[in-house]
Amino acid sequence: MSPLDMVMPGMGGGEVYDKMKEINPNIKVLLSSGYSITGQATEILERGCDGFIQKPFNIGQLSKKIREILDKSAI
Repeated sequence: MSPLDMVMPGMGGGEVYDKMKEINPNIKVLLSSGYSITGQATEILERGCDGFIQKPFNIGQLSKKIREILDKSAI
C-alpha cells in the first residue's frame, strides 16, 4: 500500500503512479490531494488507482480509507 500525493517534487502524481505500477503492477495506491477529485485525480483513478482521499484528513479517515482498499483486494 502506497499513499501518493498529486503534487510531488520533480514529478507529478500521475507520473509517479505510472512508475510505481511499472515496478509492481499489484501495488495498492491511495491518492491524496488538497485539490478536487476532478481533473488529473480522476484520470489517475480511471487508470486503476485504488482510492482517493481529500486533504485535509485525519488519521481515522486515512485508516478507514486504507482498510477499504485492503478489504477490496481481499475479495
